[in-house]
Amino acid sequence: MFWRGAIRIMLFQNRDIAIVGCARTKHIRNSGRTASDLAAAAVERLLIQTGVTRERIDGFASTLAMSDCSNPFWTNLLLENSGLCVAWCQVTDMGGASALGNIARASAAIRAGLCNIAICVASDAVSTVDRSNQVGHRTEFGDPLGYSGPLTAFGLLSTAYAGIHGGLPERALGQLAVAQRTGALLNDDACTQLRIPLTVEEYLASPFVSTPLRLLDCVMRCDGASAFLVMETSTAREIGMQNIVHPVGYREISNFDPQQSIDDITRTGFSIVGPQVLGDTGWRSSDIQSFHPYDDFLIAIILQLEQIGFCAEGRGGAFLLDRDVTFAGDFPINPGGGQISSGQPGLAGGGVNLSEALIQMYREAGDRQIKQTENAMVTGIGVIQYGRNWGVSNVMLLERGR
Repeated sequence: MFWRGAIRIMLFQNRDIAIVGCARTKHIRNSGRTASDLAAAAVERLLIQTGVTRERIDGFASTLAMSDCSNPFWTNLLLENSGLCVAWCQVTDMGGASALGNIARASAAIRAGLCNIAICVASDAVSTVDRSNQVGHRTEFGDPLGYSGPLTAFGLLSTAYAGIHGGLPERALGQLAVAQRTGALLNDDACTQLRIPLTVEEYLASPFVSTPLRLLDCVMRCDGASAFLVMETSTAREIGMQNIVHPVGYREISNFDPQQSIDDITRTGFSIVGPQVLGDTGWRSSDIQSFHPYDDFLIAIILQLEQIGFCAEGRGGAFLLDRDVTFAGDFPINPGGGQISSGQPGLAGGGVNLSEALIQMYREAGDRQIKQTENAMVTGIGVIQYGRNWGVSNVMLLERGR
C-alpha cells in the first residue's frame, strides 16, 4: 500500500543506543533572543549537566527555526555559537516531528560509524520574530481565502470529528487541559503567562477562535530550546553516565495519504505507525506508563489516543474521563504541561514533549514527578497539508536503562 514506502523504521531492540542527558531553557514569550543564542544556552547546560567536554562531541543534529528560516547555513551557525566541531551534521525539517526524528538519525549515524557522541538540538525564537514563508498551497490557496495555518485546519478537523462521532468530548478536553495545566504550575520552565490555575468551567467558558476550537484548545507561541545527548550504551557505561534511557522503538511516516484516497480527514499517520511501533517491540498500549503526545491542539491528543490503539475510535473522551491523567495519576499525559500549558517554541516544539519524558525517566522532575518511569511513549506531528490532516507522524518508545 502507498504508505509502506514512506515509513522509516529503526529498531533498537538490543538497547545499544542511550540518551544520557537533556537540558532546556525556560520558555519565554517575546524573549528578544535569537534561536542560535537559545540553542547555545541549552548545549552549555547539557554539557555541564553530563560532564562531557566539547571535544568529545563529534555529531550534531538540529531542527529548523521559524525565526531563522532564511539562514541557509543554520547548523554551522549553531555549531559556531556552541563552540563545537563535528564529523557528522544533520538538519531535519519535519516540523514538530523533527526532535524525535533527530534522535533516530543520530542513532543511525552512531551505528554507521559517522560519529560517536551526538547532540540533538531543537531551538526557535518564533514569538520574537517569525521569518517563515510557507509557499505552495499556503500562499496560492490558503492565505487568499483565509484558510491560513494550523488554527483553521484544526478547527476543520474538530468539526469533522464532531460530525463523525456525534460531537466533541468537551468535558474530557477540559479535564485534559486542567491536567496538563496542573503539571505546568510545577514546571519552572513553562511560560510564566501559562502558570495560572485552570478549571474545567474556565476551559468551557474560553472563547471560540476557530469554531469549535476554543482559545484554551490551542498552544501559545514562545521562545525556547532543548538539547539531548546520544551515544552508544557501552560508551555511556564506560564514562560513568548515571542517566540512561534507551530508544527501543521508532516509526515515522511523511506525507500521509498523498493520493487523498482516505475519505476520513481525521485519519492520521498514527493509525499506521502507532500499531507498528508497538508490534516492533511486542508491547501493548496498556504497557505504556506515561504518554507524551505532541499537543499543538488538544484534539490532536484525542486522535492519537484512538489511532495508536489506547482506545477505540470515538472513545478518546471516555478514555480520558475514566483515568487520572495528571502527573500524580495512573496514566500521566504530558506531566510538565505539554506545549498547551508550557508554550510552543515554534519548530522546536517536539523537544518539549521529549525533554519532559526524559526528565521524568531520569527522576528529576521534582514536585511533578510521576510514579512509574520504566518506559514512556513520545510522539511528534509535523506539517499541515491542504485539505488533509497533518503530514508527518512519528512515535518513539523509551525504556529506562538498568
